Amino acid sequence: MNTTVTRRTFCVASMALATGAAHAQVSNLGDAINKAGRQRMLSQRMAKAWMGLGQRIEVDAARRVLDQSMSLFDRQLIELKAYAPPGETRETYVQLESAWSDYKTLLVGTAPKHDQGKALLDQSGKVLALAHKGTGLYEQQSGKPGAKLVNVAGRQRMLSQRMAQFYLANAWNVDSTASQRELAKAREEFIPALEMLRNAPEATAEIKQTLVLADAQWLFFDNALKARVAGPKAASDVFVTSENLLQVMDRVTSQYARILG
Repeated sequence: MNTTVTRRTFCVASMALATGAAHAQVSNLGDAINKAGRQRMLSQRMAKAWMGLGQRIEVDAARRVLDQSMSLFDRQLIELKAYAPPGETRETYVQLESAWSDYKTLLVGTAPKHDQGKALLDQSGKVLALAHKGTGLYEQQSGKPGAKLVNVAGRQRMLSQRMAQFYLANAWNVDSTASQRELAKAREEFIPALEMLRNAPEATAEIKQTLVLADAQWLFFDNALKARVAGPKAASDVFVTSENLLQVMDRVTSQYARILG
């Protein structure tokens, strides 16, 4: 895989994520943790795309990302709710369904506007919290040590999008103090988790090779986040590099999920 960041890389990668992620149903607990964790990521990815559209950043790509992510979230929510055992897990997905309905209204009800940004961030956080709870419940049901690694790897996908979401929110002066704080927090959480995945006893040679690619894409993304000169070019770089890092972390998560079974 070429680690060079280009818009062509992003476009191909974005399509691959959207078309290859969902199956007809959840096949096992490893698959459930993977998809449940992916819902966390999508909650943040959609907000990132919305912020991009509002600022005219990567407009075509942002529209495609938003449309694909909403469609994938819908499909996976149906699968995960159907797979959920009665009790707390099923109830969590009922609550997520309601929160998702409210979030969807904000995402597509009108064109993105600055004065709606805070409400959108708040709702994306509610969806994220419920999706995270569902992922944890599926991890508990597995009871296998490898389940945590699937969860952690999947959370890295979310953090890549959360950092980009809050970067773009701050660039648009949407709740800037909180956006800067949340961006810094997500960055602090991402780095040690990458190290944990690399050093895990369950990490195969294939996984370690993919993590080398993740290191390279993280470097590109981190450099974009720390660009000295803010503006549309910097925001565009953050958007594109966050997508490329996402693709690699999605692959790592799937690799750990296959080991878990």
